[in-house]
Amino acid sequence: MKNVLLINAHQLYEGISPGGLNKTMAGVVREVVETRGFAFQQTDIEKGYTIDAEVQKHLWADLIVLQSPVYWFGSPWIYKKYVDEVFTAGMLQGSFITGDGRTREDPSRQYGSGGLLQGRQYMVSLTWNAPRDAFGDPHQTLFGGKSVDDVFAANTANYKFCGVEVLPSFSCHDIFKAPDVQGDIDRLRRHLAELI
Repeated sequence: MKNVLLINAHQLYEGISPGGLNKTMAGVVREVVETRGFAFQQTDIEKGYTIDAEVQKHLWADLIVLQSPVYWFGSPWIYKKYVDEVFTAGMLQGSFITGDGRTREDPSRQYGSGGLLQGRQYMVSLTWNAPRDAFGDPHQTLFGGKSVDDVFAANTANYKFCGVEVLPSFSCHDIFKAPDVQGDIDRLRRHLAELI
């Protein structure tokens, strides 16, 4: 059996981001996970959390899924605060990492190889205003050929640093000008089915 932790990083902004789509996509993740008989826990950052409880949830989880809107090309600031608090606590407790991996005794050890969370996986599920064709095309002005995973490397690096395998991301694109909620739900179900 797998243990799945879903982190909902939605942050309310009146008039632009009420959170309905992220709530819907979080519900799809939960439905898929529970249908497969996996154990499930969810943290809604905006509702509050206890740092030590979140450390324990990460230690419990086999798969961590972040459900997040994209604000100014990243997750909301409350997610960064969550990561700073939870990962720092995990580091200080010695449960997430044992340093950065390098040692004076073994100069071949690479930076970022000191993680203790091996065997776990992390996936990002995002809601964007950016259209799908803004990614992976070197002729696009903003991202210049970068993928969603490239753009979100700063988000996934903290998990990779702690030894977690980063899975391919999922995105709902063009959510304001050309939303396809049912299509996105179907694609997320297929994406999860391929990964878990």
